[in-house]
Amino acid sequence: MLADGSVVTVTATRRPRGGRADIKCSAPGAPALAARMQEVARLARHTEARHDSRDQVVISMDRAPGAQERDWELAVVLADRSVRGLLPPQSQTLALGWSDQWQRGRIDGHDARNAHIAPAGALLGGPQGLPHLGALTGQPDAAHAVSSARAWFPLHSGGINDSLCWVEVSVYPLDGGEGADKAADDEAIAAPGLDSARQHAVRQALAGARHFDGEAAPRWRTTVRFGQDGLHGNSYELALVLADRLARGREFLPRGRIIASGCSQAWHAGQVETVEGLAPKCALIEREAAPGDRVLLPRAWEAGLPPGLRDALRAKGASLACVERIGII
Repeated sequence: MLADGSVVTVTATRRPRGGRADIKCSAPGAPALAARMQEVARLARHTEARHDSRDQVVISMDRAPGAQERDWELAVVLADRSVRGLLPPQSQTLALGWSDQWQRGRIDGHDARNAHIAPAGALLGGPQGLPHLGALTGQPDAAHAVSSARAWFPLHSGGINDSLCWVEVSVYPLDGGEGADKAADDEAIAAPGLDSARQHAVRQALAGARHFDGEAAPRWRTTVRFGQDGLHGNSYELALVLADRLARGREFLPRGRIIASGCSQAWHAGQVETVEGLAPKCALIEREAAPGDRVLLPRAWEAGLPPGLRDALRAKGASLACVERIGII
């Protein structure tokens, strides 16, 4: 239901995937909205205990809500779960709700204006209504089983827009560790909002770095989010891998942030390789560092670090290390 009292109909169908995307969304004349629908549906799948990628779910709206409307989000999530048999079938459900933490299964709220005109029996998301997705089936709040961590990396574009960007990795334990194949585990890594090439790169980096753990690791449903769009290059990879290790309890938490820049063609061996932009990225890190921050750079950069960088970071209460392998921070 929208602020003007009208109703948007969300429809979901399921079909064999056949090599297509796991979720396809559409909204009339609104490709950006369709992309956001896909992102919401993927994020909300994060706390599902099982991962099944054999089918494609197609979700559509009969018309596009306004840019400021968000109450449709809960309807998209319910449609996605219902068509896959995770919720009891219902012919029609009026649902209003939105969230900034779908990956934790939490529902932040709904538009009070819409709730005021909604008929009795409408499903309202939020602390005073449906607080989390587990409540739909009598399950506890799954957010307590989600572990999330962030790491930062210097985003250098050659101008005043240079900044530190965060990458967040959230992990949730999956059932069925025995007999799971690599393809299924890779599919359980989602990066909503990224194009297919970038998603593939994210999956390859995480899969390789997890192989370096050297043991039969538990299975995880993994969701990756970036603080900014339009990433270029692969210098974010070290920050991505470290955020994943922090989320899975493989690294100690620093007092502040982990700020890292680096990539690798051999994450399976734990190697950290060099990236471009030493001088501007070091200048950005020196400017943005805060007390408690831990800066990690490729060992190949050590000889070329700007004079005084270590002392400047130490004076701010931050620390710096140049590493050639992960696992030693």
